[in-house]
Amino acid sequence: MKNLWAPWRMEYILSEKEPYCIFCVKPSEKNDRDNLILFRGKEAFIIMNKYPYNNGHLMVVPYFHTSGLEDIKESTLSEMMMLTRYSTACLKKAFNPEGFNVGINIGGVAGAGIKEHIHIHVVPRWAGDSNFMAVTGELRVIPEHLLETYDKLVRFFN
Repeated sequence: MKNLWAPWRMEYILSEKEPYCIFCVKPSEKNDRDNLILFRGKEAFIIMNKYPYNNGHLMVVPYFHTSGLEDIKESTLSEMMMLTRYSTACLKKAFNPEGFNVGINIGGVAGAGIKEHIHIHVVPRWAGDSNFMAVTGELRVIPEHLLETYDKLVRFFN
């Protein structure tokens, strides 16, 4: 059996959480760059992950606050998948990744960091993007600042 080590996630896991749902509050603030929002759809939006697994790690999030798929309207589910497809297309243009991990963690035991508001992760991948740093140094190498990545990506989304 192989293990996936992600010790850099401990910063997020152990950090004090906001007393509100960031996926509900951030879109209402209308400060997209500071909030890392790349695109606003009718029923869902695309936001960068503040604690990324890889450079360009995005999330597709419904505006509707729910923790499960069963509560989401079909039109919202459809838009979320279309925005997931749009995210991979934009990331291909911006960073030319060799593949993607796309997934939904439903519930805390499934790995959801924000379990009260469902979202889809879109993680670009490159050959060799996992290396010894995470295992030996408990450190994840993200090659550029989040806002620099935002500035590169936002033009592909709008």
